[in-house]
Amino acid sequence: MTTMLPPSPLPPKALLLDLDGVLLDTRPVIERAWQQVLNEHGLDVPFEEYERHLGRPFADIMELLGFTESEQFHRTYDEASIAASHLAREFDGTVEVLHAFVAAGWRLGIVTSKPLDRASSLLARLGCPFSTVRTPNSGGRGKPAPDTVLLALTDLGVDPADAVYVGDMTVDQEAARRAGVPYLHAGWGYGCPGAPSPVVAESPKNLLSLLAPGPFLEGSLL
Repeated sequence: MTTMLPPSPLPPKALLLDLDGVLLDTRPVIERAWQQVLNEHGLDVPFEEYERHLGRPFADIMELLGFTESEQFHRTYDEASIAASHLAREFDGTVEVLHAFVAAGWRLGIVTSKPLDRASSLLARLGCPFSTVRTPNSGGRGKPAPDTVLLALTDLGVDPADAVYVGDMTVDQEAARRAGVPYLHAGWGYGCPGAPSPVVAESPKNLLSLLAPGPFLEGSLL
């Protein structure tokens, strides 16, 4: 049986979501791709060092790791990610929850640092109508800058106060704060919430109760 949110008499809201660690468990893909970069380019950077910067564009992560010339690394990483994409798995309840929000009139958008071509192929697996997909490829700076969040809201025609962004890394939380958008932390993802402590959803299905019209409008996510 499909879980449904009650119809809302209020104007449609926007639910913006990160991709990696929120909708899909892509950690096996990311780890394999990073290992390929290490093997091909003779680097010695443990995956844990790369992983702690997840959520940022690849070039920004490379800069943080001390690599200023990273185009070849990025090509290797992209090719390896595509080859390993079959390892990605949706988190339990993700598709059901997304369709429940759509049925209730919410507008869904994706804000991710993953390149558009790789993001689109992964999102297609979910079979859900996303009204916008924003990545650094489509203009603006990547997270933690607020640009892609604000551009997604412009696409949807929704004010920041009428949206919520669900992410799993501190860069997601910072991007939402800088965009003036309420933030909800995906506790099933890869990172820990930052300060100030946000509301944490323990599972995708937990989003349904946390984002019911009453508590959302009362500002409990701010």
